[in-house]
Amino acid sequence: MFKHLKRIFTYTKLNAINQNLNNEKQNSKKDNKIPKSINKIKDMLEERFSECSDFVIRELLIGKDGSTQVVIAYIDGMVNKQLINSDILKPIMIESDFINLNQSSKGKSTLSLFKEKLICTSDIQEENSFDESISSILSGDTMIFMDDCDSALKVSLRYWDKRSVEEPATDAVIRGPREGFTETLRTNTTLLRRKIKNTKLKFETMKVGEHTNTDVCICYIKGIANNEVIKMVKERIGRIKTDAILDSGYIEEFIQDSKLGLFPTVGNSEKPDIVAGKILEGRVAILCDGTPFVLTVPYLFVEAIQSSEDYYTRSIYATMSRFVRLMALVITIFLPALYVALVTFHHDIIPYKLLLTMTAAREGIPFSALTEALIMVITFELLREAGIRMPRAIGQAVSIVGALVIGDAAVKAGLVSTPMVIVIAVTAISSFIVSSIAGTLLFMRVVLMLAGNIIGILGILLVFVAFFIHMCKLKSFGVNYLTPFTPLSGSDLKDAFVRVPLWAMFTRPKELTWEHGGNAKFKNRHKKEGR
Repeated sequence: MFKHLKRIFTYTKLNAINQNLNNEKQNSKKDNKIPKSINKIKDMLEERFSECSDFVIRELLIGKDGSTQVVIAYIDGMVNKQLINSDILKPIMIESDFINLNQSSKGKSTLSLFKEKLICTSDIQEENSFDESISSILSGDTMIFMDDCDSALKVSLRYWDKRSVEEPATDAVIRGPREGFTETLRTNTTLLRRKIKNTKLKFETMKVGEHTNTDVCICYIKGIANNEVIKMVKERIGRIKTDAILDSGYIEEFIQDSKLGLFPTVGNSEKPDIVAGKILEGRVAILCDGTPFVLTVPYLFVEAIQSSEDYYTRSIYATMSRFVRLMALVITIFLPALYVALVTFHHDIIPYKLLLTMTAAREGIPFSALTEALIMVITFELLREAGIRMPRAIGQAVSIVGALVIGDAAVKAGLVSTPMVIVIAVTAISSFIVSSIAGTLLFMRVVLMLAGNIIGILGILLVFVAFFIHMCKLKSFGVNYLTPFTPLSGSDLKDAFVRVPLWAMFTRPKELTWEHGGNAKFKNRHKKEGR
């Protein structure tokens, strides 16, 4: 009886809370309406944009008797002033005298006259919310308010300095498209639209960030992308509560499956052809205003050894390149750890002549093999960071000359051995080949070196098995991270380590498309965009 009464009380309390929330929403909507008094609108605008020197209010008196008052508001530097003068101010100030603005007492009729007969621009909309009007002004739109009207006109005349479409510094290719994304959202959507000329390519925009109100656009092909993945992306982005979104990296940390995961479960790219190829396979792209990096989900481990150039060359060359990347992946993970384990524990499996050479090289070295390896790894990371942060011309000199000078000086000073310098150099070169997961590989490399120093090759195997189990448990937006290997999908292996000819790629990846577990067949897929 008590439980029953408690349940009734809880249900009643929840209903009361929901009713209060609904009332608050309705009241906020009422308070959010645009006032009919133009003087009140001016006061509210000046209050919101107080101490903002770039905010401009232009007041006009129109009509034959000058009885109608109009206010034009915009942010200086985010609009095209020439178009405002020619498409808004000139028609309103000159041609409004020849139009009867008092045809109807309703404000919407007056706005309709403005929209249909005066404003000379293609992108114009009516706005009823004052907060939305403020957001539009901050986004670069021009707002037109009118006396005795409870709505306003939003005119899109955005214009600001932007970087032109150039070849990106990342994802460099010898053969293939050279254009890359920019920091302007509309430019990026246009680059994708040029690649995929299909009405099923959808763009849905959301506002994220309490203070920045950053435009975040979700892009996918309806009918190909999995509806559950699309829904999951929208829900995760909608749950983001933060002050600012300044780059797509902010979004990546909020929406990734494993918050503290070692391996990335969200991909990124600067090239439209790579993103277009992933969208065509059934993935969802996330574009963020203000950054050239576009996110793609789901992200699979196999993508780390794939390149867009694989699809612009013959399949045999692409397959060989992938095996080279796979070999580089194995080298950068295991080589330092194996060297430490062999020097510390397993002298008997090293060839005799090689053992003599290594022993002679290590003679007089005051550090253990692990300490020696850690010193070289840290030194390389310092040089790499210096090469990235410094100006490009100087940075290249520091990274190349610095490595040679420091490596040679360290060997002559007897701090490290020559074989260790070679091992770390080969490892560093290999890490650049699989740069998309370089941070993860660095962590794995150090942990495996520690394990190899403690119990040798057995420790390396045990730690690697632990990493592999962790990877098997990972998912990226509901898709297994090691797809198509676990679970094994024979039809999807055609584009894993081996890249079969394009004419043989007649199915999309099963796990990515809306037909989960089905074939989702292509139609005339003789040309595939790069990954």
